[in-house]
Amino acid sequence: MKTAVLFITVLLNALSIGFFFAWSVSVILGTQKVSDYSYLESMQSINRAILNPVFFMVFFGSLVALIIQTYLQYNNKPLFWLALASTILYLIGPFGITAFGNVPLNNALDTLNISQLNSLELKNFRTYYESTWNHYHNIRTMLGIISFILLLIASCIQKTI
Repeated sequence: MKTAVLFITVLLNALSIGFFFAWSVSVILGTQKVSDYSYLESMQSINRAILNPVFFMVFFGSLVALIIQTYLQYNNKPLFWLALASTILYLIGPFGITAFGNVPLNNALDTLNISQLNSLELKNFRTYYESTWNHYHNIRTMLGIISFILLLIASCIQKTI
């Protein structure tokens, strides 16, 4: 059972952190090249579309699987500490920063009627939103990558035990 839970945990985390990494090296680079209006319109659309069952399953499932994995390793101290550290980093980074940083920004953008803004208002909101959102995104991505690396180390150690 521990091996199956570890496999599911690694898979869900790979998908979750891979999503954040891929966003960093593709979507952010692409959106930097569009107009303020196009950027804000695109981000509104993306923020609405991402609220779907598959994303929720991977994003929340990663945290749940990490918690279960940590619990199952309680009596195996090397794996327990790696799993606990991985869980804490995921909780703070991908989960916490998303919930308390990126989502509030997304909600503010969602209520914005961009078609009624003049070019200066579009530029000012985009500058604020994009720089703050990307800052939070970079932190959650880095913490997520470290969390995933710890999970991989735990996986390698479990295989040798």
